Amino acid sequence: MIRKFIITAVAATVIAASAAPAMAGGIHIDQSGFGNQVGGGQSGWNHSFATKQTGWWNKAVSQQFGGNNVSAIGQQGNNNYGDVYQNGWNNQGGVGQFGDNHTAVITQDGNGNIAAGVQVGNNCNANVTQNGSGNVTAFVQACP
Repeated sequence: MIRKFIITAVAATVIAASAAPAMAGGIHIDQSGFGNQVGGGQSGWNHSFATKQTGWWNKAVSQQFGGNNVSAIGQQGNNNYGDVYQNGWNNQGGVGQFGDNHTAVITQDGNGNIAAGVQVGNNCNANVTQNGSGNVTAFVQACP
């Protein structure tokens, strides 16, 4: 009986430990110069996505489903883009774009989501859509 319990406990621990990296998630990327791009994915629990792009063609994108996801995109200079799509509980998405041909797009679907963004200098553009309850949006633009 005790032996069976110990084997079960060890098996559960091994399974939980091997699943932990998948549950923890987390993407952090720093790109400088030329044809920047990133991409996205992740599904479940408390993921995070952080991208900093400096110079040239930028892009980014995110996408996260379920859990306490956080997505932050920072872009400085040139063709920018952004994007953040999250579907789940307390997601938080933010985009900061400084210089050149911005665009942003944050779409969140769920509860307690918070969206924030800053766009300074050049062509700006933003599109924030949130569904659910308790959502908060703050977006600042200076697009000369």
